[in-house]
Amino acid sequence: MRRMAFPVVAILSLAACEPQVPDSGAGVGFGSYSEYQYQMAQERAARNAQLSGTTTVRAPEATGAPSPTAVPSTGVTSADLAAAGIGSAQAAPGSTAITPAPAGSAVITPAPGAPLAATAAGAAYVGGSNPGISDEQDFSAVAARESIQSDADRIAQQRAQREVVAPAAVPSRPGDTGPDIVAYALQTTNPVGRQAYMRTLPSQSKATRNCAKYPSPDVAQRAFLAAGGPERDRYGIDPDGDGFACGWNPEPFRRAVGR
Repeated sequence: MRRMAFPVVAILSLAACEPQVPDSGAGVGFGSYSEYQYQMAQERAARNAQLSGTTTVRAPEATGAPSPTAVPSTGVTSADLAAAGIGSAQAAPGSTAITPAPAGSAVITPAPGAPLAATAAGAAYVGGSNPGISDEQDFSAVAARESIQSDADRIAQQRAQREVVAPAAVPSRPGDTGPDIVAYALQTTNPVGRQAYMRTLPSQSKATRNCAKYPSPDVAQRAFLAAGGPERDRYGIDPDGDGFACGWNPEPFRRAVGR
């Protein structure tokens, strides 16, 4: 008997620890799903009313939701929502409706601090510092105020205001010192490898060793010209006597000016 009682007690203990499944038909905190929909509609209407500048509104009745009198509310009816500009195009009694004017109509800007008022028919209202909608894409509106002569006058006025700036010499870069290898390249005419200057005991192996000391042919050419080149080859880096050290080539600079 004791052996049979022990499994029964174990089963009852496990059943007591099992979590309870909530009732799905109990609603979502508002009594029923219809009331939940109604509450969400109220909150959306309140946000829209706050953005539009109105004070208190009540959301339109959702399908299946209780009537406004059955559920406590601090808002107003659907007619009041229409007066606030929500859900209906009809304005409340005593309010002023402003409809967008057609493109090309006149623009009326009220004085600072002036109350909002109805504008004349065919006029676009521009409140405060908000700019009006441009009508530059409306051919009829632009054609009504512009002509070929007005375009010509505007172009002439812009040309009269044009300021011509004379070109100035390009300043030297900081740290850019030494001979101008571009000017030297444009002064020369002999091709690379053709001797133009005498060399005493030229040595190609010595030139190869000395050229390895320079990071680029441009730097070697500047050092060559600064040391008396092209007439003199103090560092032995122009053994063929063409005036171009360490394989430096003036052809790219010549082609840039059409030579």
